[in-house]
Amino acid sequence: MERVFLTPEEVAEALHVGRAKVYDLIRNGDLVSVKIGRLRRVHAEAVREYARRLIEGAAA
Repeated sequence: MERVFLTPEEVAEALHVGRAKVYDLIRNGDLVSVKIGRLRRVHAEAVREYARRLIEGAAA
């Protein structure tokens, strides 16, 4: 089964950025996340959508 939610560390690895940058993206609203109890998780589709926005912005 494919993972639905990713940890900020896994998102950082997928985007090849640091963990702090992922938290900055979440804080700024650029990357949507949810809290499950005390844990912060990012939906895998939110990472794909963020990457799509980056690509569209670069093409413009």
